[in-house]
Amino acid sequence: MLVELGLVEQRYKAVSEVFDGATVVDVARRNRVSRQTVHDWLRHYASHGMAGLADKSSKPVSCPHQMPAVVEARVVELRRAHPGFGPRSIANQLRRDGLDPLPGRTSIYRALVRHGLIDPTPRRRRRSDYKRWERSRAMELWQMDVVGRIELSDGTELSAVTGIDDHSRFCVIAKLVRRATARPVCDALAEGLRRHGIPDQILTDNGKVFTGRFGKGPGPVLFDRICHDNGIWHLLTAPYSPTTTGKVERLHKTMRREFFSLNTFATIEAAQTALDHWVDTYNCERDHQSLGDRPPIERFRLARATAELEVIEVGEPTPTDEPTPPRVTRRVAANGCISLGAHRYLAGRWLAGEVVEVVAGGGLVEIHHRGVLIATHAHRHSAATAAPVARAPRARAPRPATIGSPVRIDPQGC
Repeated sequence: MLVELGLVEQRYKAVSEVFDGATVVDVARRNRVSRQTVHDWLRHYASHGMAGLADKSSKPVSCPHQMPAVVEARVVELRRAHPGFGPRSIANQLRRDGLDPLPGRTSIYRALVRHGLIDPTPRRRRRSDYKRWERSRAMELWQMDVVGRIELSDGTELSAVTGIDDHSRFCVIAKLVRRATARPVCDALAEGLRRHGIPDQILTDNGKVFTGRFGKGPGPVLFDRICHDNGIWHLLTAPYSPTTTGKVERLHKTMRREFFSLNTFATIEAAQTALDHWVDTYNCERDHQSLGDRPPIERFRLARATAELEVIEVGEPTPTDEPTPPRVTRRVAANGCISLGAHRYLAGRWLAGEVVEVVAGGGLVEIHHRGVLIATHAHRHSAATAAPVARAPRARAPRPATIGSPVRIDPQGC
């Protein structure tokens, strides 16, 4: 007859066998456990009797790293006040509030899951599966698009013409329009150009307001003509490839979640005023994850500093014993060199395409970039050309629109 013994009874029987003279090795072999386990049973029985043979919880008595209740309440409050805030945004806000020590993002995520404020759905794709690319400097490329299904309180549907700088994620265009036809879209583009300057390139999809690539018209559309007249290289995505303009698409998602889904306006003017305020916050205050939790303005302002160095006039020499060396600007070539007095001087490949300031005097050629001395060389030009001639960098020739490759079009539409 088989009798089923409980867990504590089995361990007590093993302990009793050892007390009766059996070796620990034989008892461990019969119970299919290790010798160390049998010794643990003997020690627990000697200390606590039969109660020591029962299983105990592995939960620690205390956890020094557990989030304090006050901090957890603050995390929940921030999430409910700002439904678009994730663990990273909440951590940044707690840091700005001066909280110390600061909980980790994983701790914040688990607190939100405990309160039912985040769905703990696993990621469908690993982060390593995503491939990111960006331009090397601000004002090199803008991404533009149109987003619709924006409603006023009376049900009127609007669209938003948006643009974002590829390098800095700075929102350069955010214009509400009643209909996203050619003229309103181009007016929004012109307004962005007047406010922030002219980029080297603009990337759009193949919408009819952006290109006549798939249309039956005789020539380029108005958007292409504006780009051509301003020397902007217009790039188009491949058909059915929305991820190519992923940065402006991500701006649309953020804009819907943090602005349009939380606010309703009676008129387009009121909506535009509130949107302008939100864009200012997005550009200058809101931390951006892809920028190392810094606002986009910190990257975009570097483009303005570069633009100020495009043309620098040489002033009159000061009435001192040693006249101030003349300062000129040069654009760094692809090989990292500049040309001065028919000679080449190395500035660095990492500055290719950038404008640098050159000071020649006292037998030295000093190269500065944004006020920082980056290279010093002994001058190699002759005495006749020792003083460099100040000249502005050559203006870029206007470039027509392209469809992904540098194919020129006739401005007259022929």
